[in-house]
Amino acid sequence: MRSLNRIILHSTATQEGKNYNIDDIRKWHLQRGFSDVGYHFVIYRNGYIAKGRDVSVQGAHTLGHNVDSVGVAYIGGIDANAKAKDTRTIAQKVSMRALILYLRLRYRIANVMGHKQCTHTECPSFDSEKYARNIKHDPIITVLGLLYVLMKLYGRAKNRT
Repeated sequence: MRSLNRIILHSTATQEGKNYNIDDIRKWHLQRGFSDVGYHFVIYRNGYIAKGRDVSVQGAHTLGHNVDSVGVAYIGGIDANAKAKDTRTIAQKVSMRALILYLRLRYRIANVMGHKQCTHTECPSFDSEKYARNIKHDPIITVLGLLYVLMKLYGRAKNRT
C-alpha cells in the first residue's frame, strides 16, 4: 500500500443540475490519455459514492500531487455560464463528509485540501480551506477516531484470550 498523506477535493467542472457518472468521467479521462479515471471516488448529485481508481493506485487528479493523495470529486462545480460555483447538493455534502471521515480513519490521513490549494484553479468551486479547517476539528471525527482505536485495541485483546 502506498503512503497516503492527504485528501484532495475536486469538482468535475460540469454544469449545475446535470447528472454524470463514473463511466462518463472515465471516458473523458481516457480521451485525455489517462490510463483510467483520475479520481479515486466520485460523488453523484444524489449522494452516491462511486469508486474510481483503487486507493492503492496513484491517481491522476492533481499534477505534481498524486503520489501521496486520494482524489475525491463531486459532480458539478460550474453554473450555466461555466463560472465556478458550489453546486453541491445536500446529499453530496453529507456523502463528502462521510467519505472524508472514512478515509481519514481507514488510512490515518490528517490533511484535507482543495485542488486550488495545489495549483491555480477554482476547483473545487467552494472554500475548501475553510471546509478543511472545520472538518479537521470536527468532534464527530475525534469521537469516531477514538472508537476506532478502542475497537482495534479490544480486537487485539480479544484475540489474545
